Amino acid sequence: MTKYLKSKKPFVCILNYGSGNITSVYNAIKFLGYSTKVSNNMSDISKSTHLILPGVGAFDSSMQKIKYKLPLQYLKKEIFKNKKPFLGICVGMQVLATFGYEFKKTKGLNYIDGETIKIKTKKLKLPHIGWNKIKILKKIDILENLNNKDFYFVHSYYFKAKNKNNIIATTNYNHSFPSIINKNNIYGVQFHPEKSLTNGLKLLNNFIKNC
Repeated sequence: MTKYLKSKKPFVCILNYGSGNITSVYNAIKFLGYSTKVSNNMSDISKSTHLILPGVGAFDSSMQKIKYKLPLQYLKKEIFKNKKPFLGICVGMQVLATFGYEFKKTKGLNYIDGETIKIKTKKLKLPHIGWNKIKILKKIDILENLNNKDFYFVHSYYFKAKNKNNIIATTNYNHSFPSIINKNNIYGVQFHPEKSLTNGLKLLNNFIKNC
């Protein structure tokens, strides 16, 4: 984060494109005591110190809504030029990929090189629903005071990162998949921190306080 952003009181803009879990994310941020707003307005994005892209649903339909409802060129400037910390949650992480393959091949935001593909499982059911542990591969600020903790997952697809250096933590469900990714000021989590009780609140607080 830039020195300018660090000097400002945190204000989290939860990007509004019609995702189903926006209220849960909003309530979690408010519970932590931070100022937040659900918006797709450029002025709110500009005023924000942190950006969160929540997600529930399929890759293709989510990308259609994102392209229609969010000012993507302006958002890209805030993330890549102004270096605002950005967190994608669940499908919000998956759409960071170059392409997704849920129902059909769909172009993603391409913020981090990779593809969103289906979990390969023989005996285990899809979607992967419930609590599961993360295995931390790299210690970064968003993981302060977190190690091998349980988080709540709901998904059938996962982000296959092209560069393994972008993989921060993994989770096992028949096979290992990235559950946290990071590139510079861009973060993605496959689980739902807003539904993960104390551990989820710790991670969200770390994102706002440390990133």
